[in-house]
Amino acid sequence: MPLKRWFGPILAPFALVVPLLAPPASMAAPATRVTLSDCRLPAPGGASSVPARCGHLEVAENPGDPGGRKIVLAVAVVPALDVRSRLPPLFVVAGGPGQAASDFYAGYSQAFAPVVRTRAVVLLDQRGTGGSNRLSCDFPDDFDVAAPPPEVIRDLSSKCRQGLKGRPEFYTSSVAIRDLETVRVALGYDRIALYGVSYGTRVVEHYLRHYSRHAAAVVLDGVMQPDRTLGAETPLDAERALDIMFARCHATPNCEAAFPELANRFQALLADLASHAHTVSVPDPSTGAARTVVFDRDQFTGAVRLLNYYSVTTALLPLFIDRATRGDYAPMASELLLLSSNLDEQLAYGMNAAVACAEDVSSYAGIDRKALERTYLGAGQLDELTTLCEGWPRGVLDADLFQPLHTSVPALLLSGEADPVTPPSSAVRAAAGFSDVANVVVAGQGHGQLGVGCAPWLVARFLSAETARGLDVSCLGSVLADPFVLGPTGPAP
Repeated sequence: MPLKRWFGPILAPFALVVPLLAPPASMAAPATRVTLSDCRLPAPGGASSVPARCGHLEVAENPGDPGGRKIVLAVAVVPALDVRSRLPPLFVVAGGPGQAASDFYAGYSQAFAPVVRTRAVVLLDQRGTGGSNRLSCDFPDDFDVAAPPPEVIRDLSSKCRQGLKGRPEFYTSSVAIRDLETVRVALGYDRIALYGVSYGTRVVEHYLRHYSRHAAAVVLDGVMQPDRTLGAETPLDAERALDIMFARCHATPNCEAAFPELANRFQALLADLASHAHTVSVPDPSTGAARTVVFDRDQFTGAVRLLNYYSVTTALLPLFIDRATRGDYAPMASELLLLSSNLDEQLAYGMNAAVACAEDVSSYAGIDRKALERTYLGAGQLDELTTLCEGWPRGVLDADLFQPLHTSVPALLLSGEADPVTPPSSAVRAAAGFSDVANVVVAGQGHGQLGVGCAPWLVARFLSAETARGLDVSCLGSVLADPFVLGPTGPAP
């Protein structure tokens, strides 16, 4: 977990700068047709599945060497319920990086139900994820140790690279959009709509730079600013989101009564953890076996960061922090084990590193380390991921990957007010590049809005209209943050 705490349903924010190593992504290779057959897409955890039509498409691993090694891309199409529909299909681009589109869709299929009524949904597992030559790394869940020293991180990173079933330099966003275009052609679509979440918004934005003539409309959920990398502002954004949580608890009478002076006690707790770690033993939520978790400052703040991603887990934070200030780390440890198990299932860590170590180090320029060190996360994230990326190959990057985006393609942008990694300010900057755009911020919410309130129907209406002009987004104004959990019985009535 000391390494995994920086991975999550987002882009890992620190990496190595790399040049273009292949022809521009707009030079997509011609595609053959994809043969589809009936299949089912299992939801995370295997409790349910979604019917679809699945197929595979062989492409060159290195787009600059069409005759070289081939990999297979997994493609699934969820047909529209209206069999007469001729509306452009919706291509779904998942986050991470490292999450497969098929896994994301299966977990959120109910949120896509209004869209599927009238249009097909296409799921291409981005190369390196799911069924598309998944790049996996078995980073250990070392919950019973403190943060690893640099030499351990280097060794784990080296073993990860050596075990990959592919060359990570060819698993970047620039190559991913080429694959999207190849699949569009192979399926015979002229125009498509696109939905991207978190890191997936970067891929959709870059697709628009090269293939906007084929894009009918786009939905960006948890928006990455198209002309900037992640990194320098990540701890600051996380600090902002945590401050929002503290302020909301203080302004909520039952939360303030249950957890008085929470922000001040949190700071005292961090000081205590910096001087000595706390150890707790809890049952593993997956196996029931006893697990030991060591909370030093880095492990604790990493857990806080993950918990503060979504409104439903943010609601647990005051209780967990309060218990920790009293020496009881068991509730947070149990939730941490569950979060890590979900990440292991959902994310291909090798693909995550392949993207992060190719695309985001330019954010290092002008980093104010003192500002980072004043946040609860500090600068340790920067240092660990810099070390993790040492030795990774230089990846394929288009020269315009971080150029400003200017497009007339209609766009709906969705942000959570308390998003700790893609805050509303990022969407504001992204919206400036769209001439037809609705930029919506949902109060009290964290990362990703597709399943929140009326968002599923709003997305469907926007895609049908193919314009943001006149779009009524007021229904999202009634969304409330999840109430804080005050104890074992849950939130107050």
